[in-house]
Amino acid sequence: MAFNRMICIVLDSVGIGEAHDAPAYGDVGANTIGNIAKAVGGLNVPNLEKLGLGLIDDVEGVSAKVEPIGNYGKMEEQSAGKDTTNGHWEMMGVKLDKPLPVYPDGFPPEIMDEFERQIGRKTLGNKPASGTEIIKELGDEHVRTGYPIVYTSADSVFQIAAHEEVIPLEELYKMCHIARELLVGEHAVGRVIARPFVGSNGNYTRTANRHDYSRDFGRTVLNEMDEKGLTVAGVGKIYDIYGGSGVNDKVGTKNNMDGVDKTLEMMGKVEQGLIFTNLVDFDALYGHRNDPQGFAKAIVDFDQRLPEILDQMREDDLLILTADHGCDPTTEGTDHSRENVPLLVYGKNAKSGVNLGLRRTFADLGATIAENFGVQGTGFGESFLKDIVQ
Repeated sequence: MAFNRMICIVLDSVGIGEAHDAPAYGDVGANTIGNIAKAVGGLNVPNLEKLGLGLIDDVEGVSAKVEPIGNYGKMEEQSAGKDTTNGHWEMMGVKLDKPLPVYPDGFPPEIMDEFERQIGRKTLGNKPASGTEIIKELGDEHVRTGYPIVYTSADSVFQIAAHEEVIPLEELYKMCHIARELLVGEHAVGRVIARPFVGSNGNYTRTANRHDYSRDFGRTVLNEMDEKGLTVAGVGKIYDIYGGSGVNDKVGTKNNMDGVDKTLEMMGKVEQGLIFTNLVDFDALYGHRNDPQGFAKAIVDFDQRLPEILDQMREDDLLILTADHGCDPTTEGTDHSRENVPLLVYGKNAKSGVNLGLRRTFADLGATIAENFGVQGTGFGESFLKDIVQ
């Protein structure tokens, strides 16, 4: 194998310009990182610049006149949809041809009536909402009644919010299992998500005890690696996104900076294999809340931590930075955006300055990982390993 370890970090929702089919998704003009940079008068991200970010697309404040130490390009998505599930599964070699079901009017009675019957309680909400806003709106009623709050978003998700002192975590997780078993066939949403919170009297905050229950969409590159005995270490919500399938080591995270800390810890622990990290704050805290200033600061904060990752890399490591979709905070609405995603690839023993171009699918990432580790892959995607090996 060319590289003994690969460290793949997904900057959740950090898209880099509208995809070719953005009009079909209502996302003409979306450019998460580009529009954020304009909104804040330029991004100061010298380490991402050094890797080649400014050579992928025009990003105000990020120079394209550099000799990058990394290789650069972007990837477009072939799967239908624009959320976490579609993006991550395609990265690892699975194409989702049919859009996952969404519920702009809430879930139908046949789902909610049966869910309430099985959990033995009524529910509140059952509508699309911001997670922070709905607990502000319904948190007091939830505490008073003990009824869980069910809500969705523009994504294919069934989310259950509950106060940790009203519905204990294990009971909330059990409710999620019930929902996951109910949501099949035409109602097979991408994820069921436990959304616990704490606080009182209208002042509630979500905790880090979130848990996602994903659908299984088939075999991925992760399964191939796992069965060959290679480490697949998930940092953040990676384990949940794949329903644990193919991920044989895991650690949760509280926020982006904790995600970087945990990635560094995995780099000190994993001898061979894939370290796969998702940093979710960009999306959850800033993209969906239309906060370009907060989003920009989060990108700068990550950039300032990058040297720690680069310094800890071994001679036979490869670092890949990418994203799973866009979530442009400067556009109307709070939905994800159908965008291409950046691709930055660096290794001390890899080539540098290679323009990897526009990759025709996110699955090129998984194909590259599969070829490097000598596993079969899924047959979807084209490896770029030969382009970067010295």
